[in-house]
Amino acid sequence: MTRGRAQDPNVCGVTAAIAVIDGKWKTSLLWLLESGPHRPAELRRLLPGLSEKVLTQALREMEEDGLVHREVYDVLPPKTEYTLTGFGRDLSEALGPVSDWGHRRLDRLRERDHDHEAAS
Repeated sequence: MTRGRAQDPNVCGVTAAIAVIDGKWKTSLLWLLESGPHRPAELRRLLPGLSEKVLTQALREMEEDGLVHREVYDVLPPKTEYTLTGFGRDLSEALGPVSDWGHRRLDRLRERDHDHEAAS
């Protein structure tokens, strides 16, 4: 899905929501930020494989979409923290049932694979 879809007011609500969380890392970032503020280095440590460039891009897009707030503290060395906005928390809560459905799907896939192995 293209980034432009997140800004298109003429799409259905589900498409609009998916456009905002599209990508490999955004749902994981939402999940981590539910627990409170995090610095970028913390987020990278908690998400192995996430490059600094991709993290920065994802957080900027999430900030632009109103999901996260970026706080820059006037200290040395510079300190930046990200937190979920109320709008971001709303999205995170809305994704709860989708996550539950996803776990049920994964359980079904595991059962199917187990049944195929048992039949072999």
